[in-house]
Amino acid sequence: PDIDHASRFHPLMLSNPIDEEKDLEKLDPKDFVAEWKWDGIRVQLIAARGKVSLFSRTGDDIAAAFPDVTEAVFGDAVLDGELLVGADFEPALFNDLQQRLNRKVALGKHLTAYPGFIRVYDMLFDGSEDIRALPWSERRARLETWFAKNPQTRLDLSPIVPFEGWEQLAEIRRQGAAEHGHEGVMLKLRTSPYVPGRPKGLWFKWKRDPNVVDAILMYAQRGHGKRSSFYSDYTFGVWKGNEIVPIGKAYFGFTDEELKQLDKWVRNNTVAAFGPVREVSKELVFEVAFDSAQQSTRHKSGVALRFPRINRIRWDKPASEAATLDEMQVFLSAT
Repeated sequence: PDIDHASRFHPLMLSNPIDEEKDLEKLDPKDFVAEWKWDGIRVQLIAARGKVSLFSRTGDDIAAAFPDVTEAVFGDAVLDGELLVGADFEPALFNDLQQRLNRKVALGKHLTAYPGFIRVYDMLFDGSEDIRALPWSERRARLETWFAKNPQTRLDLSPIVPFEGWEQLAEIRRQGAAEHGHEGVMLKLRTSPYVPGRPKGLWFKWKRDPNVVDAILMYAQRGHGKRSSFYSDYTFGVWKGNEIVPIGKAYFGFTDEELKQLDKWVRNNTVAAFGPVREVSKELVFEVAFDSAQQSTRHKSGVALRFPRINRIRWDKPASEAATLDEMQVFLSAT
């Protein structure tokens, strides 16, 4: 088969979230291999006859935005991996990667400040040979051989995480996510072919437990579509001395019934209005779940949360017991 670089994107194989209570007892750990779940963006790299294409998980060609990666690839292959930024293959924060995303071309200063690289974890084509039907273990062996034959400066191999049982892997997952800022671990059936879409039982993602913080509702904004008549987008903050400073915004995590309750609360506790936004009394506490925290110049607090969502509405908790900015430092040091 021909893997002409002519923009032929191959649909990616996706994983299913693992249900710790139901799935693990059915699965034999000996049948699976574990890798870190990296906190970047999924990409497919196609290198053929000296030409290189780079696609996002949705099939968008993003090669022009990452010339530092594509111009440094040696050898022909179709590879599946995680696009990251950082010097010497040390992944930086996702916030740093975002500086280079959604751009048609790369800015020179970003090439220097946020050098890109791809952490490769699978191979679809070895040269021009389609190997997607081979089991994962054979594709991995081909990938390791390809790396040995084609030294790379902007690609590296995603390491295998050794483990013997689920309890041990759960502990590795907890410690590793805290120490290195991974999103969790991936479980891949050793015999699995590379199947586009989201086949069941072959690949699983076991994300780390989310961080949680008690934050105070500051502002509410009208939603969109079905939610256009509700105040459903919430900005929340934590204490910095005697003032409350914003750390993020969330618009999901609650039920339809809770949305109605929140909308009513917002309308009854508005202290100021700015177009579609209402400032509210600083009294209602949310338990906010989030994947990680990072320093941010866009927020007055200097902190921004990754994937924040409303975990619980703490109707019972006084605002005085919400978190402080000092307490947020532990989340910054864990990323």
